[in-house]
Amino acid sequence: MNILITGGCGYVGTVLTNTLLKDGHKITVLDTQWFGNHLKYHDNLTNIKGDVRDVEKIPLEGIDTIIHLANIANDPAVDIHPTLSWEVNVLAAQQLAEKAIKDGVKQFIYASSGSVYGIKDELQVTEDLSLVPISVYNKTKMVAERVLLSYKDKMKVICVRPATVCGISDRMRLDVSVNMLTFQALKNKKITVFGGDQTRPNIHINDMIRVYQHFLENSIESGCYNAGFENISILKIAQMVSEKLDSEIIVSESNDPRSYRQNSDKLLKTGFVQKFGVNDAINDVISAFKNGKLIESDQCYTVKTMKKLNL
Repeated sequence: MNILITGGCGYVGTVLTNTLLKDGHKITVLDTQWFGNHLKYHDNLTNIKGDVRDVEKIPLEGIDTIIHLANIANDPAVDIHPTLSWEVNVLAAQQLAEKAIKDGVKQFIYASSGSVYGIKDELQVTEDLSLVPISVYNKTKMVAERVLLSYKDKMKVICVRPATVCGISDRMRLDVSVNMLTFQALKNKKITVFGGDQTRPNIHINDMIRVYQHFLENSIESGCYNAGFENISILKIAQMVSEKLDSEIIVSESNDPRSYRQNSDKLLKTGFVQKFGVNDAINDVISAFKNGKLIESDQCYTVKTMKKLNL
């Protein structure tokens, strides 16, 4: 299969690109490479340094499926430059979808966010619940979903709503909860938790990749699908890390109300099976650090890098 991956040099994109190359697919990656390029040469890889907003420059001839990962990711990063975020997260997605239809692309898989629901009282947060996003980032994801799904009569449109991804990538992120708390313990022997009662759904990066493989390999109808399996409080994650690394946990007050949960039964009913968990991700980060494969840099932090680039 010929696949375009936007954001293919990112945290998830790097692992996804390498995995799909191993599966025998021909991959075209489009990425600004703001956070570097960790992809190595491969006969079946075309790696383009470019901006998804320059949609007319994106080569779609012969592309069967688009996996659209490129976005301004997470609430603090979007708050730095909301206009840029609307342009990248919504307008570019719409323009790319329109070009995809013109060029005969059969399937468009979009990486949305499990946070589009906002704060819910329901214990089982399923795809049929209303979307009440509480941040600009969440709003861009919700609007992009609605725009893209309006094209589902012209091509298959899958909106994946990932939980917070955790685990190791060559393009590492240390600003997502599990990775961040584990790295704090490794580096400082202390873990700082702000609030702690906030719940986060989580998905191991290996399972995140397997979700995209699942949609590529199976005929699944257009729509939105949650992808998160462990709804755990931030404090509980810190405790899981502390048990492994004997680290002190410091709890500070927080005015952060973001508490999200997910139920992924809809995805599971399509035949997907979870194989990895938060505990595996913690172990992976610890192992990478101890083996000298986890090197901290500014590129591990989205906000720090965006500010450094004056974005």
